[in-house]
Amino acid sequence: MIQLQQVHHIAIICSDYERSKQFYTDILGFTIQQEVYRAARQSYKLDLCLNGEYLIELFSFPDPPPRPSRPESCGLRHLAFAVADIEAAVSWLGSQGVVVESVRIDEYTGRRFTFFADPDGLPLELYEEAG
Repeated sequence: MIQLQQVHHIAIICSDYERSKQFYTDILGFTIQQEVYRAARQSYKLDLCLNGEYLIELFSFPDPPPRPSRPESCGLRHLAFAVADIEAAVSWLGSQGVVVESVRIDEYTGRRFTFFADPDGLPLELYEEAG
């Protein structure tokens, strides 16, 4: 059997590079590890870290087609981020103009969670870790 070690990164293609770059860095708190412009592809590639760990590659491409998020369809459903205090995280997002769903309780774990979206409608989840 294959011996996977961990998820290495998540790649996201955005429709408005500067808007998504601002969202993931200024609002969600990712830091930039590296940013390159690939002229042959007319594309930016932005490597983003969270707490020093490389997690997301943000790409821009000319005129990418939209990918439906709703209604839910086959494929990647959402990205989930752990938080220690969901109320504080929801408050911060709201202060930045991000619409967040009501906080719910996971019926299996008893943990609180909620959803919001990135600038392209990619579903993102906040999941409160044990304190």
